[in-house]
Parts: sequence; C-alpha cells; structure tokens
Amino acid sequence: MHSPSRRSIDIPPFLVMDVLERAQQLEREGGSVIHMEIGEPDFPTPECVRDAAIRALVDGETKYTHSQGLLELREAICERYFNRYGVDIDPGRVIVTSGTSPALFLVFASLLEKGDEVIMTDPHYACYPNFITFLGGAPVFTTLSAQDGFHTDPEKIRARISKRTKAVLINSPANPTGAVLEEGVMKRILDLGPPVVSDEIYHGITYGVKEHTGLEFSKDAFVLDGFSKRYSMTGWRLGYVIVPERFVRPIQKIQQNFFICASPFVQRAGIAALRHGEARVREMVATFDDRRRQLLEGLRGIGFKIPVDPLGAFYILVDAGHLGEDSHKLAFDILEKSGVAVTPGIDFGPGGEGHLRFSYTDSAENLKVGVKRIARYIEEVSH
Repeated sequence: MHSPSRRSIDIPPFLVMDVLERAQQLEREGGSVIHMEIGEPDFPTPECVRDAAIRALVDGETKYTHSQGLLELREAICERYFNRYGVDIDPGRVIVTSGTSPALFLVFASLLEKGDEVIMTDPHYACYPNFITFLGGAPVFTTLSAQDGFHTDPEKIRARISKRTKAVLINSPANPTGAVLEEGVMKRILDLGPPVVSDEIYHGITYGVKEHTGLEFSKDAFVLDGFSKRYSMTGWRLGYVIVPERFVRPIQKIQQNFFICASPFVQRAGIAALRHGEARVREMVATFDDRRRQLLEGLRGIGFKIPVDPLGAFYILVDAGHLGEDSHKLAFDILEKSGVAVTPGIDFGPGGEGHLRFSYTDSAENLKVGVKRIARYIEEVSH
C-alpha cells in the first residue's frame, strides 16, 4: 500500500475547525453549544448581494470568466481603494480568487524558492506558516506582547531580515489579536526593503480607528482582501489580491492551472456588495462594537486580564494560563464541560500558547450565556 505524501502527513490541523467540528457533533447529540470559536459573522448576507447572485444564475452566468475575474468586479475593487484610501490602481493588477486563502497560495507560490524566508508575527493567523512551508519556504517569527496590545514593532522585523528574506507578512486588523497597525508603523514596515504581503481581510471592521492599506505606502505591496468578513459572505468564497505589475502574468498562470477562476455568479454578488452593501456593513460593525464592549467587560469580570482593548476584527485573545498552560487541552475541556466553544491559542503559534481566543460573532445574548458558563467552569476547576 502506498502511503500519503509526507507534506500531507506533516501539515498541522487547523485547530479551530477541530473545535467547531466537535462542537457540531455535541449539538447533533442534543447538547447546547455557544460558538465563540470561529470568525464567521452570524448576520445573513446582505439582501442586495443575494439578489445579484440569483439574477446572475437566472441569466445563465454559470460559465468560466477571465482567469483574473470579471473586469467589472476588478473595476469596483479599484473604485473602493480610490474612494477609501485615495489609491489609484489599474484593474489589470487585480486577480479575483475563490476566497483569500487561494490568494495567499498564489502570492507565495509566485514569491518563494526552496528555503526562502517569510517574516511574520507570533501569534499569527493559524494557516500562515502552513502556506509557507507547504511551498518550500521557512516562516520566521517576531514576538508580540499583550501588554502593548499585540502591536507589531518594525525594529523587531528589521532584526530578523536576512539574505534569505523574501517577504514580510502583515495582517491588520489582525487575527487573533484584533490589533490595528497605526499609519506610521505600517509605513515603517513597508520601508524596510523586502516585499510586504498585507492581509487586509478585516478592513472595514474597526472601532474608533482607521485602518490603512499597504498600497498607500508602496505600489509594490501585495494586498489581499475579500468578502467573507465584511459582508458576511464566508461560504461564498470570494477574495482577491492586488499585485505588482511584474507579478500579474506569473500569478495569472498559476491561477489558470490550479483554480481557473472564481464562480461568475459569486463575482456578480461581489460587485453588488461593493456598490450597494456598505450601509449594511456599518450596521454590522456597530453591532460588533457593542458585542466587543460587552465581552471585554464580561471576560474581565470573571478574572481574565486584558491590558489593551482590541480595536479591529472580532476577536479577543486572552491569557488563560491561570487555568492551564496547555491551551488545546483547556479549550476542549471547556467545550465538553461547559458547552462553550473557544479557540486554543496554540493554533496561532507558540506565542499564543496559554491563551484562548474568543470571537464575538454570536449574538449578545449568547455571549452573555457563554461568559456565565465559563464563570461556572472556572469556579468548578478552582475547587
């Protein structure tokens, strides 16, 4: 019998999905679970977006599109960058993808040779290192501290740059920390020299601060964004990447070979989201902000120390070391004993160990119930 490939055996699991799948099993068995693990907005996709997809299906838009995506969608994306950030982008630099994860694959497939290094923070989005190592590269980490709000220090990045550095990967607003890079900090990172890959999937989801795109500071930045979070379109699988001109054709060829194109009716939905969905986005963000404040108060009230409030995305990463240093074991223990699903910090790198990530994408009422359940769990394990 042939064995699975080494790379398929060695790739780590996406632990938040393990938590979700166990939670779903408990629900099928009749259990009650409060979901604070996944970063999936609980709001329905805006009606204008759904209507556009339905119209496209009825009109027969079910065939291949240009491998870079519908020109009208790429133009709408460029309009967003000009109107929101004052950045003028040629639609020819935009490549539409079936979610932002394929966009990450395309970018690093075009950048990396075997042994090339990519600098990123620790903690970081769980899947980042796996893209790098799967494509033959090596992730290099700079540590973040909860005491300063998990903010990225450009000087720590500078200290990690070597002859093998091929890119710096940043994420603002950030998963799992909710940190938002200040304008000056982002500019300093873009000025360091190596190409910067800026994951901006949580753009538009901030509280009292303004996010910045890497394209404000360098036309050579690789910028990734999508529709999953801002427009509550996780299952639609629609994203895009804006790349330097010299990378367009190489990335397009990889897209043609491995992904062909994003679904046409989903692309039509994306156009509607960009042109007609912003009012609904503002409503969702206001609700997220209310939940953020509620959850911060609730978690602090049951003993979690959170030195700095997160100002973006919809996550709170908290130190849970007083409950157990093994965050994987702790998260599953909380799930089994209290019916609350949370994400183990180790999913986000060694710097996340001893932490738990709480998502506030569930209703305010459910978040309140979840905090009460965790309070009871803490009381039980403390005796």
